[in-house]
Amino acid sequence: MTTPSESDSAAPAPAAALADVQWRACAFDQLGVRELNNIFMARQLVFSLEQNCVYLDADGHDEQAWHLAAWLPGHRVPLAYARVIPPGIKYAEPSIGRVITTSAARGSGLGRELVRRSIALCRELFPAQGIRISAQSRLERFYESFGFVIQGEQYMEDDIPHTEMLLPPTAT
Repeated sequence: MTTPSESDSAAPAPAAALADVQWRACAFDQLGVRELNNIFMARQLVFSLEQNCVYLDADGHDEQAWHLAAWLPGHRVPLAYARVIPPGIKYAEPSIGRVITTSAARGSGLGRELVRRSIALCRELFPAQGIRISAQSRLERFYESFGFVIQGEQYMEDDIPHTEMLLPPTAT
């Protein structure tokens, strides 16, 4: 069994190296096998190991989703990742989920850039529609800074408090 080394996931990326980040957005069928494996590895590192959350990550929605990842040469796993799910699958609106910034990029602003790019991708693919998310409640203010609005009460998902939030549609 191969596990990621420190240079693959945990070693902080030097600030100068972040200028070399390469963003890729694509549909599931455009992902290479190794690319998909490394995305799943990053998701498991963050959700299962760091957050100690046992749940079925491969939920059947990846095949229908668009995948956005920030890659840095020399790092096996993406530094940041999110998926965009079309409307009518999880919610009536398109949604952004599985949002992660790996430990190597935390504090660099890459998470903010990831959300900005995820919103832009949603707006490009599904114009004039709102965007719904299920955010970890501790990140409500972060998402509010992008214009997301809380929808309802907090709820537990996989033993972590979550809040449903909506980014209203914009005029095209």
